[in-house]
Amino acid sequence: MPVEFLTDEQAASYGKFNEEPTRPELERFFYLDDEDRKLIATRRGDHNRLGFALQMCTVRYIGRFLPDDPLDVPWVVIEHIAEQLGIEDVSSVKQYTERPKTPYEHAWEIRDVYEYHEYEDPEWSRRFRTFLHGRAWTAHAEGPKALFDHAVGWLRKNRVLLPGVSVLARQVSEVREIADTRLHATVAKATYRADQSLPGDLAGLLVVPEGKRFSYLEELRRPPTKTTGTAMKRALQRVDEIAVYRLGRLKLDKLPPNRLAALGWYGLGSKAQTLERASDPKRTAMLTAVMRHLEAKAIDEALDLFTVLMATRLISTAKRRTDNERLSTLPQLEKASRITARVPKVLMEELEHIEEKGGTVDVAALWRALEEVAPRAQLWSAAVTVASLVPEDDDSAEIAIREALTNRYNTVKPFLSLLGDTKMLGAATEGKRILAAVRRLPALSRRRVDEKPLLKREVDDKVVPPYWRKAVYANKNLPQGAVDRNAYVVCVLEQLFRALTRRDIFASPSHRYSNPRARLLDGKSWTAVRDDVLAGLSLDMPVTEHLTDLVRVLDAAWKQMADRLEEAGDEAKVSVEIPKGGGRAKLNVEALGALGESKSLRWLRRRVERMLPKVDLPDLLFEVHSWTSFLDAFVHLSDGKTRMDNLATSVVALLVSESCNIGLTPVINPGNEALTRSRLSYVDQYYLRADTIFSELRGCGGSGGDLAEGGQAEVNHGGAAGDFGVELGELVLGGGEADAEPVDFAEPAFAFGFGDPRDEVDPDLVEAGPLVRVDAEHRAPDAGVLVDALAAE
Repeated sequence: MPVEFLTDEQAASYGKFNEEPTRPELERFFYLDDEDRKLIATRRGDHNRLGFALQMCTVRYIGRFLPDDPLDVPWVVIEHIAEQLGIEDVSSVKQYTERPKTPYEHAWEIRDVYEYHEYEDPEWSRRFRTFLHGRAWTAHAEGPKALFDHAVGWLRKNRVLLPGVSVLARQVSEVREIADTRLHATVAKATYRADQSLPGDLAGLLVVPEGKRFSYLEELRRPPTKTTGTAMKRALQRVDEIAVYRLGRLKLDKLPPNRLAALGWYGLGSKAQTLERASDPKRTAMLTAVMRHLEAKAIDEALDLFTVLMATRLISTAKRRTDNERLSTLPQLEKASRITARVPKVLMEELEHIEEKGGTVDVAALWRALEEVAPRAQLWSAAVTVASLVPEDDDSAEIAIREALTNRYNTVKPFLSLLGDTKMLGAATEGKRILAAVRRLPALSRRRVDEKPLLKREVDDKVVPPYWRKAVYANKNLPQGAVDRNAYVVCVLEQLFRALTRRDIFASPSHRYSNPRARLLDGKSWTAVRDDVLAGLSLDMPVTEHLTDLVRVLDAAWKQMADRLEEAGDEAKVSVEIPKGGGRAKLNVEALGALGESKSLRWLRRRVERMLPKVDLPDLLFEVHSWTSFLDAFVHLSDGKTRMDNLATSVVALLVSESCNIGLTPVINPGNEALTRSRLSYVDQYYLRADTIFSELRGCGGSGGDLAEGGQAEVNHGGAAGDFGVELGELVLGGGEADAEPVDFAEPAFAFGFGDPRDEVDPDLVEAGPLVRVDAEHRAPDAGVLVDALAAE
């Protein structure tokens, strides 16, 4: 029996109650709505009603009827259903199976009424096979158990009764075998088409050469283990050895990438003997996938080694060296600084004394005062020491690091030729100049600069940042105008290191350093979905016109900002800073403080708050529903219908609970059927969904009707959500009034601690006279009158 991928426990637990359902599961799967109760009520006797309900909920929960014993369910389930049906004698359910045919008749009726389908149904069997084949083909990496679980989920979702565990497991195994056979045949065929000798060359990788212990494939599998220039050279040689097979020419674009990758992972984890024993086309397919995966893996490992080498062996080492040198001069700098710090103090004291007495400057007297600080020679020595040890500018530390990096040329020299000649690197627009400089590294590494110095015109000056210029162009040991070859090479490598991090330079094939832009849709892939994507984004205009509009808006915004900054001058709270060494501009908002509220704004806020009608949130939702029918958008998940009475009350309670973040307790009222915990939990799971909420929002702001003359809103109480023809904001704050009666929602309002919504309005509002029109039904104030009244004030 093909259930070897299932454990005994998993097979035994299939399609059964393995444990008591949790409270959320009881509320989701075992709640009986109005339609369920109508069907159950036609049964005769409590035992038949309870048994019928048990079978109805069982098939919802586990996806099948229990053929051997329909009463083989946890007792908590029976009690939960009996409580909903008002059946006090729960033990009467034992009579349900006294007539053996009754459970079968009820199961058939439930199947027909709720539109469940048999597993053998031709139409649904075809749909299931289509799903299973597609899932097995595109998601092989998830394994047979995961595919089995997805199959169970699909059957339950589409109301197809679950078959026996062996039947389903057998079909899963067959589908996976078909998908594997298809994969092996497709890859092997593509390999033969690319080069008929390629399968034989790949098979030769499995042969152990004479005098060696491992096959050539095993040697190619070994990643670099050291972080040295020599190890980097070996890593690039490994990349070139794999690239000889030119596996990129294989046309495998129609295969799911994850499936091909899974085949490569499996092959890499297998021994060479296992691959050799496999029969064609499986062996050819596995070797092809292994080498394709190994090529990308080798490139990733080589670039990983390069980044580690640059970060730890070069940049970090140079930084530590310059920091140590700087720290070693600190005592000398402190001693000299103490002397030089006293000199201006003495000079200022003497000058102030002369200014007060009205005399002339006596140079000899000044020198005598200074020599009291230290001898004249010591003063000069301290000044020279400070001048030599204190950096000339803010970038001196970075410049010192680059000068130290120049001494690390011998570390990178072994792999310069291979790195410059490699075909694995590509570049975006921002990285093309750097990549071109990398291509010239082999020639530079072979050049005898002691015989023929490198000139400035022979290098790309634009890849040399400001903090590298001193090291590259100002080496005192070289002739005038000569370029330091070692410094320039290390400079280019550092720019390559930075560009790889930004993916301005990328590698192909690669898993971690691939071109992120290549994942964008292009060509036929984009053409196939272009119309749907553009329609979804409402971009129906020509692309050039759309981009022109965006450029125009962006350009105008930048110009406006520049004009405003120029107009503000030194008083501007925002400034644009451009780093000295180049790079991206930054916006400095340190001087930007919060604006205080004006007196008129505070008066306006208090006035508006007093003029707003006092209405509880549930009543507001009900009133908006009476205008727009937006609550009609909440329909059942399965059939898109409303399957219970007073659904709006339950939905409003849940909306208030979610929006106020207060949980269900404040809105529960056991005395109201629409506000019981089980009812609210059921509605929350089956009616409140992302699609229904989106439909609700569309219903609040639809465009299907119009406003009547005179500013009155015409409300169609019988219309569906979205039929009301004005924006919700126009209706609430516009010139019209909604002609609708309010719906009382006293229970949740009482639970929230709010007052009765039928209380009279605030006396302050009555004193406002004509400023606000608020009646006993809490209609919204007229915005036009509100604005006029505020203007009059």
